[in-house]
Amino acid sequence: MESGRRGELAEERRRFGSPRLHVLLRREGWVVNHKRVERIWRQEGLKVPQKQPKRGRLWLTDGSCVRLRPCGPNHVWAYDLVLARTHDGRAFRLLTVIDEYTRECLAIRVACRIRSEDVLELLAELFALRGTPEHLRSDNGPEFCAQAVREWLGRVGVKTLFIEPGSPWENGYNESFNGKLRDELLNREIFYTLEEAQVLLEQWRQIYNKIRPHSALGYRPPAPEAIEILPTWVGHQPSLAGAAMALN
Repeated sequence: MESGRRGELAEERRRFGSPRLHVLLRREGWVVNHKRVERIWRQEGLKVPQKQPKRGRLWLTDGSCVRLRPCGPNHVWAYDLVLARTHDGRAFRLLTVIDEYTRECLAIRVACRIRSEDVLELLAELFALRGTPEHLRSDNGPEFCAQAVREWLGRVGVKTLFIEPGSPWENGYNESFNGKLRDELLNREIFYTLEEAQVLLEQWRQIYNKIRPHSALGYRPPAPEAIEILPTWVGHQPSLAGAAMALN
């Protein structure tokens, strides 16, 4: 029975390694040693996810690190754009937003085109629901560097962190998330319509936040359904009216 369930999980989560499969089995009540899971996992010829290369940090001459490290929930958010295609080659874009400290994916916006107005709309929705972060990290794309975006973020008290051009490792948390998104979903699914992509991406986001074990969090998911509510980093409370007024 145990081996049958292990096979089912491996089939459902093909890009999960043996440690994550072991965590999922333990959650379901199976008493099984992680070494046994790894041994059988290898014997069955399951693919080992390719390891990511180690990335160095950028250091200043005074010894301080360029990249600000998150210290709590709502301290640093990051957002980025990902390109994907439908089955007939039509391109569409994904706007991903994560909390760097909790690793939770706050949103994935799907559209044929994403402009600065779309960025503002999504941020206003998230600020109303989650409160405002202290910092927002991104690359120097025109969607994020637009004057309207920078002025609005300044009005609501959010500091921008723009990475150096050609240095995606400075947005490492979001780059890592985007890699998992591509590896576990985008490279495995055929999208026939934009609507289908929206549904599948939201389903994957829920699994990522509530079920998928995260190695950096002790193999706990970023936002399990039963979790203690943590205070925001800067004490900002969600305000739909405030976000809407600032957007106007």
